[in-house]
Amino acid sequence: MKPLPHEYRIDLSADAAGACTVSGERLADLPLAPPKEYDGPGDKWSPEHLLLASVAACFVFTFRAVARAWRIDVTDVSVTATGTVSRTNGVTRFSEIVVRPRVTTPLSTDRTRLLEAIDKAEDSCLISASLATPVRIEPELTDAAADDVPLPLPIAV
Repeated sequence: MKPLPHEYRIDLSADAAGACTVSGERLADLPLAPPKEYDGPGDKWSPEHLLLASVAACFVFTFRAVARAWRIDVTDVSVTATGTVSRTNGVTRFSEIVVRPRVTTPLSTDRTRLLEAIDKAEDSCLISASLATPVRIEPELTDAAADDVPLPLPIAV
């Protein structure tokens, strides 16, 4: 990691109909629009979807870093994230975000240590830590099929 502080920049342009395009240096443009629930077309990424994607991606990147540092072999990680928007005291906001990572590891992986690594990633995720909204992690742990686990290389004699 490069020394802190880090600074990030995006540029956003909006058309007369309300659709936007976000761009950043060396990044592909990303079209945005309000979601269907806010009378948008529902066929583009919305700020709501991007927030969930940011939380999920940050969790995965942080978990991968923790697993690597702790020497935990991870075969695969996939995530589903859901967010609930509600109104409380006249304020509309995300009231909860649930991140459901499915983590696949070799059969020999210590499950207790794996759950500790997931907890560490949950506590260390920059995006989740930056939100007032509670983020709950509900992991599903699976074992890699025997065909998915690479066999050790034979030792030449």
